[in-house]
Amino acid sequence: MTRLSVNINKIATIRNSRGGNMPDVTKAALDCESFGAEGITVHPRPDERHIRYSDVREIRPLLKTEFNMEGNPIGSFTALACEVVPDQVTLVPDAHDAITSNAGWDTVRNYAFLKRMCEAFKSRGIRTSIFIDPDPRMAEGAFRCGADRVELYTAAYAEGYRRNREEAIAPYLTTARAAKELGLGLNAGHDLSLENLEFFIRTIPWTDEVSIGHALISDALYMGLENTIQAYLTKISNAFE
Repeated sequence: MTRLSVNINKIATIRNSRGGNMPDVTKAALDCESFGAEGITVHPRPDERHIRYSDVREIRPLLKTEFNMEGNPIGSFTALACEVVPDQVTLVPDAHDAITSNAGWDTVRNYAFLKRMCEAFKSRGIRTSIFIDPDPRMAEGAFRCGADRVELYTAAYAEGYRRNREEAIAPYLTTARAAKELGLGLNAGHDLSLENLEFFIRTIPWTDEVSIGHALISDALYMGLENTIQAYLTKISNAFE
């Protein structure tokens, strides 16, 4: 069964917009777990405009489920990950001023750097995943770099879903098959939602984990956090029926 990891960045964004500690990001992470989430994802950026490094340090020892820390492995990010030792690090090539992640790694061109990063994190016992576009060559490159998993950047799938979902998912299926043949684990994330999640997992049922933040937290404004997490878990469960 595919695991649901809730990205809590947007909760931190709301807190930071006003100052203080409302909403309480640590409590939100623990609540997500108690409501059924099977993992928590954070994406700390250098400017700490949402998740702060101090949040990562506070949340890590309290979680009972999987902790996924994603981001660009610059020096400060790498040092923090090696300090708190999350269950998984997801390497994302976002620029410091990017609004959100907008591309996967070129694992061929960045082979030497990514290999070094994979070795550094795995030496600390951290599972390492590389964020890639739906391209089998990038999956093969990630394998050569020593990654344990790849995370498919699903923005293009989400954008094309309503127009032609079979066409939209085709390159993802091809890349997912390539990753499976290489023995890589498979994650997916970015713009997955209640609308498009079930079809993605039904088509690629060996997806290990989906990381969902923006859509899930937006849905929670109307449905409540507990009901929303249960709705996403239902979509995942339905995909296996």
